[in-house]
Amino acid sequence: MLQVVAEEQGTPASEATLTAHRPPERPKGPGGWRQVEALPVGLFAAVMGLTGLSIAWTLAHVRYGVPLWLGRAIGLIACAAFVTVATGYAVKAVIAAPAVRAEFSHPIAGNLFGTPLISLLLLPIPLAPLSLTLARVLWIAGALGMTVFAWWVVTRWLSDRQQAAHATPAWIVPVVGLLDVPLAVPVLSLPPMQGVMVFALAVGLFFAVPLTTMILSRLLFETPLPAALQPSLLILVAPTAVGCSAYLATTGTVDLFAVALLSIALFLLAVLLPKLARLGWSCPFRVSWWGVSFPLAAAAVAALRIATAQPGLGIDSLALALLTLATAVIAWLLARTLLGVIRGELRTLAQ
Repeated sequence: MLQVVAEEQGTPASEATLTAHRPPERPKGPGGWRQVEALPVGLFAAVMGLTGLSIAWTLAHVRYGVPLWLGRAIGLIACAAFVTVATGYAVKAVIAAPAVRAEFSHPIAGNLFGTPLISLLLLPIPLAPLSLTLARVLWIAGALGMTVFAWWVVTRWLSDRQQAAHATPAWIVPVVGLLDVPLAVPVLSLPPMQGVMVFALAVGLFFAVPLTTMILSRLLFETPLPAALQPSLLILVAPTAVGCSAYLATTGTVDLFAVALLSIALFLLAVLLPKLARLGWSCPFRVSWWGVSFPLAAAAVAALRIATAQPGLGIDSLALALLTLATAVIAWLLARTLLGVIRGELRTLAQ
């Protein structure tokens, strides 16, 4: 959800640690198709944000009767974004293989290889009405890939001593990303998958607690995150926001626990949004800003799900406010990213 090869500012030890693991910088060059050499895997966060927004507008159709084509159109944009980013990254893997290997082995950036897998778990939701078979294939590939990747990352964490400076919000992606597994199941018309859904929900929520604790500890007691990483703070909203939707998809009921998960997400959102708003005025745009898109969309989706099950003035107002905010932010991110790519600025925007 962000490009994490920015320099760490603070103690010499932290700076030396991150510098030692930073992928080798490539010389700047002209625009055109060679821009893909600078394409970060974290840009798949754009697919996640667009897909989440598509789901939110589809839920708004169910609850408020807004035109269905809005959600479906955003879903098609998300599919186009996935094809574009996947094709670009495949080309990068061919022409800049050392950079891909360095990104994968990076202690922070490597976690973002979970973003394409999460995209595969989310895209089946807007795709199901168009091609149920394709949606099922993508979901199965995403569920298997996400499970294996989560296992591999946890194994790597436990096999070596980790550095406190590496405990950034990107650590949430590989394991807590399992919370996305149950989301598409209700629309895929598959055989009963309750065991799979409970497994993904349990593992995702279990690891969300210690990982969030470690990340907050790093934020409180270590040097501040550099400007390029600040948007990733909003990832802290995702575990409880997505967890709420995953819990509702798994249980089919709105209860106190579901409302509690949404409440935690809203509190964190209220804490982090003012900080990011101030940063937006002082920090130049980078594609790492896409890190804010999916958490915002996930919060809107969770609120819309609860508003659909238990309508009320308060929850409906909240859901509409979150939907408006997510739509405005993601529309701006998409427009600014496309403008940058057209101008040949991808190398700069990926720094």
